[in-house]
Amino acid sequence: MNEERPETVSRRDLLAKSSMGFGATVLAAILGQQTVAAGESSPPSPLPHASLPQNAGLKRLHHTAKAKQVIFCFMSGGVSHVDSFDPKPTLKQLHGKPMPTSVARTQFNNNGNVMASPFDFIKHGESGTEVSSLFPHVGKWVDEMAVVRSMTTPVNEHAQGNFFMHTGFPFMGFPSAGAWCAYGLGSENENLPGYVVLKSGHAVEPHGGVSLFSNGFLSAQHQGSILKADAREAIRNIVPPGPRSLQRNRLNLTQSLGKNFLDQTGGDADIDAAIRNYELAFRMQTAVPEVCDLSGETERTRQMYGLDSPDPEKAAYGQQCLLARRLVEQGVRFVELSCLTKGIGAGGAANPWDQHGDLAKGHQAMADQVDQPIAALIQDLKERGLLDETLIVWAGEFGRTPFSQGSNGRD
Repeated sequence: MNEERPETVSRRDLLAKSSMGFGATVLAAILGQQTVAAGESSPPSPLPHASLPQNAGLKRLHHTAKAKQVIFCFMSGGVSHVDSFDPKPTLKQLHGKPMPTSVARTQFNNNGNVMASPFDFIKHGESGTEVSSLFPHVGKWVDEMAVVRSMTTPVNEHAQGNFFMHTGFPFMGFPSAGAWCAYGLGSENENLPGYVVLKSGHAVEPHGGVSLFSNGFLSAQHQGSILKADAREAIRNIVPPGPRSLQRNRLNLTQSLGKNFLDQTGGDADIDAAIRNYELAFRMQTAVPEVCDLSGETERTRQMYGLDSPDPEKAAYGQQCLLARRLVEQGVRFVELSCLTKGIGAGGAANPWDQHGDLAKGHQAMADQVDQPIAALIQDLKERGLLDETLIVWAGEFGRTPFSQGSNGRD
């Protein structure tokens, strides 16, 4: 429905440009380390020294980068753009009528008549940006947002779409955006990983599984670390039995053997990554329980995020949003959040926004879960002076059709 726009940016174009941005970030880190080697003052880089031309590739950035960390609110299942942030008034005029032009076959080849959005669109903020009534809380923050309405995609299968959105390729084997950030910038906190994926309640990985958070061809230390935001232990058995000194001695022995083997293999990257991961895991035994402990948060903060909501999905997602704020405060570069569901979507727990039928009910339930917590996250970061350096991304793998599937869903 956006193809008539001359400035259309396809999903492939946006991801390609974004991936170049990640590449420029990595390059900047390398060049920063060269500056340190030259005796100038500059933050250290986690990357090895490399010989590159001065400012290579950086001139293509159109502004000075401000973001230091990313929070990715991934809406798995295919949120309908025409029912959320991309109003289409013409759909009301054509509601119930056949599509005025021919359209390509959808995945299930079940193209119905034009379907108007069951939700009203309301103008918010000084910008007057229209947002669906699904998101009354997030809508209040439109002046802090950039809404991209020009994206298209050739992908119509969830796993392919998930890989495309995470890696820029519609199949597994490539590094995710979070892995690139961890590779290029590392973590500002040596006790926490650079890339964290949060889960809570009965949230499961989107179609594509944990490969969506993969390091791909990068070193294994850059893959996403999954934390359960609402569990007694965010990582199972994160605190082992016995004194810490015993654990340290065991790790020292393991690391010594590992380094000997590393030397024998001529510096194998996978073995080196395993050694680094063992050391990080040891440091995380203290850092993770501390950052996941929300007992010190104020009652106002708990209410903002909806932690005490009678809706368990909203409370669980609010806990993820609050923990995301705490993680970026502690120097984690990339945090991804996971939606929860009670099997509302056609794909069950892996596809919570996937309403091929009864879209109004399903989308309303999902929006009720995420709207207040995400708005609280924006407000909290702004009050703490972190919003200008934190990029919050709200996106799904693709949108949905402007015509119906069945009587009240969208493909």
